[in-house]
Amino acid sequence: MVEHDNSYKLLFSHAEMVRDLLLGFVKEEWVRKLDLASLERVSGSYVSDDIRDRHDDIVWRVKWGREWLYVYILIEFQSTIDKYMPLRVLVYVGLLYQDLIREKKLGPSGKLPAVLPVVLYNGSRRWDKSTELWDLIEDVPGGLSQYRPRFTFLLLDEGAYRDEDLKPLKNLVSALFRLENSRNPERIREVVTVLLDWLAAPEQASLRRAFTVWFNRVFFPSRGKEMIPPEFEELTEVRAMLAETVAEWKEEWKRDGLKEGLKKGLKKGRKEGEANILLKLIEMKFGRISLIDRKRVQSADSETLLRWGKQILTANKMDEIFRL
Repeated sequence: MVEHDNSYKLLFSHAEMVRDLLLGFVKEEWVRKLDLASLERVSGSYVSDDIRDRHDDIVWRVKWGREWLYVYILIEFQSTIDKYMPLRVLVYVGLLYQDLIREKKLGPSGKLPAVLPVVLYNGSRRWDKSTELWDLIEDVPGGLSQYRPRFTFLLLDEGAYRDEDLKPLKNLVSALFRLENSRNPERIREVVTVLLDWLAAPEQASLRRAFTVWFNRVFFPSRGKEMIPPEFEELTEVRAMLAETVAEWKEEWKRDGLKEGLKKGLKKGRKEGEANILLKLIEMKFGRISLIDRKRVQSADSETLLRWGKQILTANKMDEIFRL
């Protein structure tokens, strides 16, 4: 997961990704009042009181009116569901606040700035744990519950988004989510083509490179395909290779489909043969078989046909063949 973590951190080190995350996935009124041109990356390394460093945070700040608002994005990639994630994120936000106080980076009012904590999750299961710290703390009656802290984070469960909802968005983060959820090679090529269109400007070279690194080190290895040489330099090379890869995948799937079809066909043929043999044995011993009993034999599985075949040896009448 280290490569996935690092690739996400590289992607979200670009203001365009943070902008699109806010515009596309934070459905709240205050986002409309942000001065997104003011997005500014700040230090993501904090020293807690026990002298342990954290170097894996992505922290941005953006102006909301005349005030700075901190957007704290936890890019520590989550592929598993963590019941205690609200507590983890609260600790990280606390470290951010400690750093702001220590560096005297508070506003004119002296109050701590607002923080948006975001967790990106890309596990195979849908997230089913609370995002609220309150739910992790025992409820003690008699007044103690008033001291239970309230804290929550914004969870973006990538697999919960449907492609038909993401596709209309001209949004870099939605493209990333579509790729994460894609198992269809043609859809992958479609999204890459869209990305190239959006990131065509020379000043987007760094972000194109970040997506290329993510493809090389995360996307293709996670699909179990070793068709793509490592360390492509440009996203255009990925698209060119994808065109060949799509054809190879289709051929592979076609071969797999033929193998599976042949396997099923042989199994079906074997069962039909067993049924025909049993029908001939029944007719030889008891004469003409009714249409109902004929269909009964033809629809039975191999295990049942074998049992009936044994029972025909001792049966004195046709009904005894089909006894349980």
